Amino acid sequence: MSSDSIPETIPAAPAAPVESPFRTEPTARDEAPQFVLPLVVHLEKTAPPARNDALVTAARAVLTLLSDPRSLGGEGEGEGEGGVEGEWAQAVRDWQDARIRKVVRRARGAEWRKASALPGITVTGEHAEVRVFPPVPLDGWPKELAKLQVSGTDLDDPEAPAAPDLTGPVLWMNPDVAMSAGKAMAQAGHGAQLAWWELSDAERAAWREAGFPLSVATPDAARWRELTASGLPVVRDAGFTEVAPGSCTVVADHPALHR
Repeated sequence: MSSDSIPETIPAAPAAPVESPFRTEPTARDEAPQFVLPLVVHLEKTAPPARNDALVTAARAVLTLLSDPRSLGGEGEGEGEGGVEGEWAQAVRDWQDARIRKVVRRARGAEWRKASALPGITVTGEHAEVRVFPPVPLDGWPKELAKLQVSGTDLDDPEAPAAPDLTGPVLWMNPDVAMSAGKAMAQAGHGAQLAWWELSDAERAAWREAGFPLSVATPDAARWRELTASGLPVVRDAGFTEVAPGSCTVVADHPALHR
């Protein structure tokens, strides 16, 4: 599902200081050309991944693209290979200059093979595979991706997910907001991105070099209230699909954010 979300906090953007891309009131970002970050989950009928695995993998895919040398370049963004701006850097900047949108679609068989042939990065989890692509204009999707289905990304956890590793990054999902797997994957990606923006260059490098370990978990109601009042980044959904506008969907936690 697509997702436009608003964090409760205003994270440090990876470029020169700018307004938050998740403001609730209209800003210049709403007037800017709108881009979207496409994610495609490999979803075969016979062996779908577990839901939690898909959420973790989608979040790691977003982080992998943000840190890829092809996405880097420009003031405050680091450099691409050999100090040259990466080939995706302008698209990533254009995307971040507008509303940060993510759309998760599903593919199987020949559809997945065609999607995998496009420029992008495939990230694997325990069983999940998610391919993330450089941002595209809302009305400029490659035809191989435009025809993929958004709905129907419904996944289950056959067994209860393992307890989160509280010594590492955790994306906490709102226990009171029901979302399809595709919508939740987009929200997990938002949460990971907010945590990334809050980190220093050294903290980002350490997370990247470790392979972007993270957990996704759903706390009980009391713990969720504590988390939303903790000062950690909170994703608020704009309410275009599935959930009410302003719904808190994810709290992004990372050990470095407790400094």
